[in-house]
Formats: sequence, structure tokens, C-alpha cells
Amino acid sequence: MHWYPGDYPPGYKNQPRYLRKKTIEIANEILKDSNDKGIAIARGLKRARQYFEDYPAKKPDMLSI
Repeated sequence: MHWYPGDYPPGYKNQPRYLRKKTIEIANEILKDSNDKGIAIARGLKRARQYFEDYPAKKPDMLSI
């Protein structure tokens, strides 16, 4: 099962839209390899946060969201 911006794990509900979008993208890739939803959800969020720490210029301006 893959997730989409309108259909995502409840744990992503309170995340900013830009982070949620990247998290879904990463979690779907992890899900292809592991088939474990719990791992995909947790690692996806962790890696998305790390991504925006490493590339802060890619983080959208909060006023434009």
C-alpha cells in the first residue's frame, strides 16, 4: 500500500505540508524494500527531517504554504 498527500499515516497528520509530502515520498520508497509499514513510517519521517536540515534552501517559505 502506498501513501498519497490525501491519504497518509495518522502519524503524519500534524506535520507541515512540505514535510509530509517529502515524508510520504521517502516512506513509499522504504515500503518497496521492507514491506513493513511501521519501519517505513518512522524512517520516512526521520529521513525527511534530516533532508530539510541538510538542504534548508529547499524548505518552502512558511508564508507561501
